[in-house]
Amino acid sequence: MRKAKRASRLSMTSLIDVIFLLLLFFMLTSTFSKFSEVELMAAGSSVGASSDRPPLFLRLSPEALNLNGRDLAVEGLAEALGPEADVDSPRSLIVALAPEVTAQRLTDLLVVLRGVPGVTPMVLGGGT
Repeated sequence: MRKAKRASRLSMTSLIDVIFLLLLFFMLTSTFSKFSEVELMAAGSSVGASSDRPPLFLRLSPEALNLNGRDLAVEGLAEALGPEADVDSPRSLIVALAPEVTAQRLTDLLVVLRGVPGVTPMVLGGGT
């Protein structure tokens, strides 16, 4: 006759302790990132239409940035818009997007434009 093996019961206490320690470890070592916001306005609420000056035209593509026919870098955009900006009467800046432009590239541009007072950007949809 064979002896019946007795099923041993596992203790759940040590398993719960290990899970708690892992949870505590990952909570303390993880980093929490803060997401910033980019403020957008609807095209109908723009105040730039009352200006007598013609709007500026900016074409954004994945590798280039073109302001009124001049090629620029994103870093030099604020300096190029400085003489055009007027805080008393904001000037419209029409931003045309190439089809391949990513959301991150557009966000980078809008962050730069947010730092330029007196310029009101209006983003057109993607297209050629």
